[in-house]
Amino acid sequence: RLEFAVGAFLLLALGSLLVLAIASTNGKFGFARGGTYELTARFSNLGQLRPNAPVKIGGVTIGRVEKIDLDPVKFDSIATLAIEKRYAEIPADTSAAILTGGLLGESYVGLSPGGDVESLQPGEEIAFTSPAVDLIQMVGKYMFSGGGNAAPSADEPPAAASPDASPRDEGVLP
Repeated sequence: RLEFAVGAFLLLALGSLLVLAIASTNGKFGFARGGTYELTARFSNLGQLRPNAPVKIGGVTIGRVEKIDLDPVKFDSIATLAIEKRYAEIPADTSAAILTGGLLGESYVGLSPGGDVESLQPGEEIAFTSPAVDLIQMVGKYMFSGGGNAAPSADEPPAAASPDASPRDEGVLP
């Protein structure tokens, strides 16, 4: 009786590990259902994008980032995207952007389909791309630039009113 309980517990533990493994790989163990085709996208800044990051259209995952390379001539980052073959009709004027899920979430490639009747063919490059937005750099730039509309300092005299400006009401009743 004790051996049966230990065996059942062991099977339950192994089953739990299998479920965890399938959940952590999104059901893919190095092979994709139905196959994939590759598209490339050139970005000036990848931010925190990593291989195996999702590729999404309208929040639906249609593929993943296969690999990331550096162009030795232009020094741009080239992301190779593995798109599931069932999504083979992506318009040729589709744009790609590196987006972040939430404030500190994972980075992913978001595709915005255009209206072209032609489709992107396997191996082609997505022409319209937007780089990742570096949130820390943007906040720092805003903080140290004063927000773009700085108030006059205490040492600066107030600007003189123009002669054709209307008189201001100083709170005096007529």
